[in-house]
Amino acid sequence: MYPRINLITLGVSDLQRSIDFYEKGLGWKRSEESNDSVAFFQIGAVVFGLFGEEDLAKDIGIPFQKRQEFSGITLAQNLASEPEVDSVIEKVRTLGAKILKEPQKVFWGGYSAYFQDPDGHIFELAYNPFFPLNQKGEIVLSK
Repeated sequence: MYPRINLITLGVSDLQRSIDFYEKGLGWKRSEESNDSVAFFQIGAVVFGLFGEEDLAKDIGIPFQKRQEFSGITLAQNLASEPEVDSVIEKVRTLGAKILKEPQKVFWGGYSAYFQDPDGHIFELAYNPFFPLNQKGEIVLSK
């Protein structure tokens, strides 16, 4: 299997609330491929999807269960500077995101913060001087 992820889908309890958070709040552009059941956003080379959590469980073929506070998964966005981390965390705060960790210098030599979206999905915002971003804002690891 070629090492790549094309689509990340989050199960959400209120699809419209989540669409509003990402589209109206963060300014992400929803794709025309979206419909009443799922919303898609192009984020670099990856597509980010929002799907009703009960419908997602049904699609997978498993019983729906409310998720625990910590699922063991985080999504992260590396930013170009510490002030950019501060700026984005303030933006999500105004959107009602729960801030789990305020922006701060961290043990590995960078600067980061964590927040939860309206459904409790955890995101890290980080400035990592060891992972410089290319012109597209992507991390390119050495081989």
